[in-house]
Amino acid sequence: MLSTIGQSGPRNGYDDRQLFHQTAEQRLGDRAAESEFRNMATAKRTAPSKKPAAKAAKNGKPISSAKQVKPSSIGGVAKRRAQAARVIERLKADYPGATCALENETPFELLIATILSAQCTDARVNMVTPELFKKWPDAEAMAEAPPKALEKVIQSTGFYHNKAKNIKAASQALVERHDGEIPKDLDALVALPGVGRKTANVVLGTAFRMATGVVVDTHVTRLSKRLGLTEHTDAVKIEQDLMEIVPQGEWVDFSHRLIFHGRQICIARKPKCPECSMKSFCPKIGVESVTS
Repeated sequence: MLSTIGQSGPRNGYDDRQLFHQTAEQRLGDRAAESEFRNMATAKRTAPSKKPAAKAAKNGKPISSAKQVKPSSIGGVAKRRAQAARVIERLKADYPGATCALENETPFELLIATILSAQCTDARVNMVTPELFKKWPDAEAMAEAPPKALEKVIQSTGFYHNKAKNIKAASQALVERHDGEIPKDLDALVALPGVGRKTANVVLGTAFRMATGVVVDTHVTRLSKRLGLTEHTDAVKIEQDLMEIVPQGEWVDFSHRLIFHGRQICIARKPKCPECSMKSFCPKIGVESVTS
């Protein structure tokens, strides 16, 4: 974000040379006149209008200068934290062994698979990665992969031009900066080409069990709102809300389990509410018309 600094122009309609030749009496006179004019203008701007007051009195409504804030429909932090505790307990019982659906054997494979999963199903990625990692199994090999050959292998995952470019660039950066290894640091991961906070959280949480944040994908976004854990739709704000109400020790598994629930029960268009184990305490925000 850039800020600009403006240049100051003539003051009060005079330039510096004219001001220099003014007498002290003239300058004082100008200042007094300017002060009086400013006070008059301020009085006009701040004078209360009689029309709004009369209209408010006629309608029987109180007059308030402050903007009315719409109360939250999901309650405060304490209420959301209690709801999160119920959700966590149920998810643990329903999906005790839930983990990342992207098949991988190394942190590097997980990183590449997560990059490929953008705007693509995990199932499709799992169909592509065996051939991909057979050809280029590590960062050193992937960094040397011919772009066209790489694009051909990952083409079915969509957006393959950009994905191939990011995968190759990220692999080169890993070789140059980290000796080909995946850094166990959020900032270092996010600094890699094509790696955002979500991808970094997936890698650190799944490969190293490091709870650096809550993974927010489309399923977590949808279910967090339906369950009354957040009112936001922006992934960054949703993650902030979840980190506030979900214990840090649960962050990694919470995301995996919520994603499983989103795929099997709380699907986007036709959620299976009658089959849901959380139907007794789920507010079903945004799904009433779908399930009725």
